[in-house]
Amino acid sequence: MSRAPSEERGERPAEERLKIGDVAKRAGTTPRTIRYYEEIGLLPSPDEREPGAHRTYRQADVDRLVEVMRLRTLLGVSLDGLKELVEAEDNRAALKREWHEGVEDPVRRREILESLDRHAERQLELVRARRDEIAAVEAELLSRRKRIRDRRRELDDEPAATA
Repeated sequence: MSRAPSEERGERPAEERLKIGDVAKRAGTTPRTIRYYEEIGLLPSPDEREPGAHRTYRQADVDRLVEVMRLRTLLGVSLDGLKELVEAEDNRAALKREWHEGVEDPVRRREILESLDRHAERQLELVRARRDEIAAVEAELLSRRKRIRDRRRELDDEPAATA
């Protein structure tokens, strides 16, 4: 297999740049949704571009879009709630990077851990609220099914109507 000239010189190959339509196809959504998510801050705006030039994206942008859509579907949260989740995740990732860069100050290390714990707690609150909503719907459906089955048994127990 031949290698690209940049690879032969020890350079990393250029990351594939994708147009918005390609991102939409990979993520299973529409360009309009992507632009809207950028507008409301769920997704970062694409790299700076010349006026009139196409938006271009990286695979990391596709991955983030897919994750945002997964969270919205899974948790059934509003766009505001989703934005809060995404911002919390961004903050968590920044704190994690800071931690891994080797924070020496024990006070700062404690602050980072406390912030990470708060972010995880907020995410748990959202997940638990969604779980409780689903449990309530399940209980309602089980109750409805029981009433239907009880009525069917009542019909089965009635004497057959004569013709």
